[in-house]
Amino acid sequence: MHPGKTRIVYCKDADRRGDHEATSFTFLGYTFRPRLARNRWGKHFVNFLPAVSKDAIKAMGREIRSWHIARRSDKSLKDLALMFNSIVQGRINYYGRFYKFMLYPLLRRINDHLVRWAMRKYKRLRRREKRAGELLAEASRRSPRLFAHWRVGLKPGGWTMGAV
Repeated sequence: MHPGKTRIVYCKDADRRGDHEATSFTFLGYTFRPRLARNRWGKHFVNFLPAVSKDAIKAMGREIRSWHIARRSDKSLKDLALMFNSIVQGRINYYGRFYKFMLYPLLRRINDHLVRWAMRKYKRLRRREKRAGELLAEASRRSPRLFAHWRVGLKPGGWTMGAV
C-alpha cells in the first residue's frame, strides 16, 4: 500500500461525533464526507455520504472548455447536441447519483458556452449576451430535451441563467 495515499478516515456522522484529523476521502471521483441527509420522516441529520469531488468538477470543466463550443459557429444547435450529449449524459448518470445539485454549476457553464456560441454565430447577437440567452431560452422551450442538461432542468433563461 502507498504510504501517502493510505490513511484511516473517521466516518463522522450523527452517531459518531468525535473530532479527528481526517474526516473525508476521495475515491473514484467522489468525495466521501459528512453531509446533511433526510430520513424517511423528513428529519435532517448528518450522514457520511459521497458527492462529486472538486477535482472531478475541475477535470470536467477543463474538458468542456477544450470542446471550444463558441468556435463551432459552423454547427447548428442540433449538431452541438449530437456532439456532446452522450458525454454530458454519461457524467450526469455517473456523478449525479448522489447529490446531483453539486453538478449544477458545471452544467450551467455549458449554457454559458452556448450563449457565447450564439453570439459568435449570429451577427445580430454580437455583444448582446442577454438576447443570445433569450434565443437559447426560446430554443429550450421549443425542444426541451435537446441537450442532456436541459432534461435535468438546467435550461437557459429564468433563474438558472447567471444564478450563483
